[in-house]
Amino acid sequence: MSSSASATAVGPTPTRPRRLLTQNREMRQIGVYNWTLPAWAGRLPDGRTYNTCPSAGICRQVCYARHGTYLWPAVRAKHHANLQFVLDDPDGWEQAMLAELAAPKFAGRWIRIHDSGDFFSDDYTARWLRIMRQRPDANFYCYTKEVARFRRLVEPERPENFLWAYSYGGTQDALLDPSVDRIADVFPDEESIAAAGWSSQEASDLLAVLGPRLVGVPANRIPHFLRRLDGRRFSQWQAEVDAERHTRQGAAEVRTITSAPSARRRHRTRSRRAA
Repeated sequence: MSSSASATAVGPTPTRPRRLLTQNREMRQIGVYNWTLPAWAGRLPDGRTYNTCPSAGICRQVCYARHGTYLWPAVRAKHHANLQFVLDDPDGWEQAMLAELAAPKFAGRWIRIHDSGDFFSDDYTARWLRIMRQRPDANFYCYTKEVARFRRLVEPERPENFLWAYSYGGTQDALLDPSVDRIADVFPDEESIAAAGWSSQEASDLLAVLGPRLVGVPANRIPHFLRRLDGRRFSQWQAEVDAERHTRQGAAEVRTITSAPSARRRHRTRSRRAA
């Protein structure tokens, strides 16, 4: 039986990474540390399946974390080890994260939660909120598509050291309000961001939470991803997919309604014949 990332599964002795917070080249340039899970859905080495991005929509088709260096065996193994630690020993993971963040080097620094992956369960989200409150000297930020979960668990009592941007391209886009929410949208390029009147975070990822409220992210220059994007913003692409889904659902409901009388007539005909 498959298991999702939202369930604490019984498995082998938890794999405990030596370091939980890391820096890639981009994050090192702006002094940000990062916590990473494997992107979207996959299978752990022990055979369990997972989905760390349960509200992913069209974004999963052009996810940068499912391309390039993220697929290297050593990188993939690191991300799997992080997720296994969370799933198999959530209390141990929480304490390990608290212990690592107690180091003086994290005082005043920013921690990006999820270079890939998302807040896949209520319990996992609650653990991060406890960590933030117990480490007020560090600052935390993220992008997330878990809008409903944040509305329930985070917005009512946000830790003072936590900022986030909701991001378009997920199944909960309809819950977002551009007039109120801080929102990130992926655009084909810098020119389209400027034309829409949004503010780019290209100069620094921290601008996603420290800059203007409407955040434009230029698409990664990965040729086959750009072909799929086809000049659209994530919000536009997701809206197209949602509209197509609603049309199909409506057509299916019509077919069900119109076919029901025929089915009843066939049933009466069979009953008369049987009599």
